[in-house]
Amino acid sequence: MIEGETLEIELVNNTDVTASLHAHGVDYETSSDGTRMNDSVVQPGGRYVYTWRTHTPGTRTDGTIEPGSAGYWHYHDHVVGTDHGTGGILRGLYGPLVVRRTGDILPDKTLTVVFNDMKTNNLTQAPNFTAKLGERVEFIVIAHGNLFHTFHIHGHRWADNRTGMLRGPQDHSRVIDTKTTGPAESFGFQVIAGERVGPGMWMYHCHVQSHSDMGMAGMFTVTDANGNVPGHSMDDMPSPSTSAMPGHSMEGM
Repeated sequence: MIEGETLEIELVNNTDVTASLHAHGVDYETSSDGTRMNDSVVQPGGRYVYTWRTHTPGTRTDGTIEPGSAGYWHYHDHVVGTDHGTGGILRGLYGPLVVRRTGDILPDKTLTVVFNDMKTNNLTQAPNFTAKLGERVEFIVIAHGNLFHTFHIHGHRWADNRTGMLRGPQDHSRVIDTKTTGPAESFGFQVIAGERVGPGMWMYHCHVQSHSDMGMAGMFTVTDANGNVPGHSMDDMPSPSTSAMPGHSMEGM
């Protein structure tokens, strides 16, 4: 979404359990809260329209600044298993929600990484991603479940702010390559694939050591213009994964 837009989503429930849609970071009435408390859930076989609104930054009547909606957010079910959606979230009923500001630089591709207890994108082995040298790649990182995780990517770094990009030479945002995130937190950033490091097979992983050892580590492969990685044969390339989240580019996983 772009700040100022309104989005209507019709949820069609083809499951045999009651489900819902709850969003973080955007504006909505109680009728779009996605909770039993506000009677905004969808029974098996039913349909329901949720309305999400966004707004630009403004000045309140008391002179303080009202922040806008732009950010890297997410949505999830809030009723499957328990009234907090614990069962649904554990099974993968979630996804990313990006709200951009007018004029934001758009990525060539967007990749989503969700740490959900000891799984990544609900897989016991983290998925692999591929980009070409020089592509602008956007990562969205979300945490669910009950554990804290530390996202780290090899060979690349970003600014710890709304977009992950420095706004100019005087921008004092901290530049990082590792960020700790806990349940229901989300962030995002953009990098230029292989910038100053070249093509290669670059690991990304949770830097909690026991989590990495248990499979929370995947590969971000940056190829040259011909789709090759110097020093590696095609046999070395990570096997494609089938875990792409609907609506999000995971080309070459």
